[in-house]
Amino acid sequence: MAAPEGRDLYCRERTAWRDGRVLAGVDEVGRGPLAGPVVAVALILPVGRVWEGLDDSKVVPEGRRLGLYRSLQAAGAQIGVGAAGPQAIERLNILGATRMAMLQALGRLPTPPDWILVDAVPLEAGVPVEPLIHGDARSASIAAASIVAKVLRDRYMAVLDQVYPGYGLARHKGYGTLEHRTAIGRLGPTPAHRLSFLHDGPLPAVGNEGSTPLL
Repeated sequence: MAAPEGRDLYCRERTAWRDGRVLAGVDEVGRGPLAGPVVAVALILPVGRVWEGLDDSKVVPEGRRLGLYRSLQAAGAQIGVGAAGPQAIERLNILGATRMAMLQALGRLPTPPDWILVDAVPLEAGVPVEPLIHGDARSASIAAASIVAKVLRDRYMAVLDQVYPGYGLARHKGYGTLEHRTAIGRLGPTPAHRLSFLHDGPLPAVGNEGSTPLL
């Protein structure tokens, strides 16, 4: 969801800057894919700094995302990163794993925040937490966290593509495309796959005898 026209993404950030509060935005990427981790980022923007074009990572083109990521780093944005892999997702379920990754990310910030904005997911963090529906389209801090999380997860999926060739992980980033589901039906799942997610629909049986779809 893109930022509504006329919506001030920096409304809460300006309040925090004015009051001397440390505001962190938190978002995740990767709740829906069949493979790879869910990656969460907590991010504190530099006081008074505004970025043009900041928005939900899903609507920002890849080149622009990378430029924003580099600009945020260069400007001294504080960034904490957390991740939950397939085993944690299977153990905790995706919501529990997402919360775990978000709390990891908050704990890895250089400066502890005293106000947290999070995209939709309620958290217990010891300080005021404000869950915002479509938060990445309503808060610059959450949007920036979304951008960083997307860049980092995409890079990690490119690494997994080298570890587990044949699935196209660098292209579809682990999402359930026809290419990906066909590859799982042909090759079977890897340790990077979330086995419980593979039961959401039939996988096509493709290839030699013995390529049994995971149903």
